Amino acid sequence: MKIGINVKIDVTKIDKSKLFKGAKGTYLDMTTFIDTEEVDQYENHGSIRHSVSKEERQSGEKGLILGNCKVFFKSQEQQSAKPIQAAVNEIQDDDIPF
Repeated sequence: MKIGINVKIDVTKIDKSKLFKGAKGTYLDMTTFIDTEEVDQYENHGSIRHSVSKEERQSGEKGLILGNCKVFFKSQEQQSAKPIQAAVNEIQDDDIPF
């Protein structure tokens, strides 16, 4: 399944000490958890945070929230036909109005 996600972060909240140099630029590790079935009051499916190390997680630290993400596309190619077939099987001839 493919999922399209729009991401919006407030770059002024980035902790500059979390930036690191890589071979092709300057990077920031971020983490997000996405729930495609539920949305918040702003229709977001998750938040984006600074990534934290294993040690930071174990001490109870959570990364600072930098922004939000919203699912805008989900492909249907991996879905099973079973739910559709179950619905078809429930329809009785008496339910058809013609």
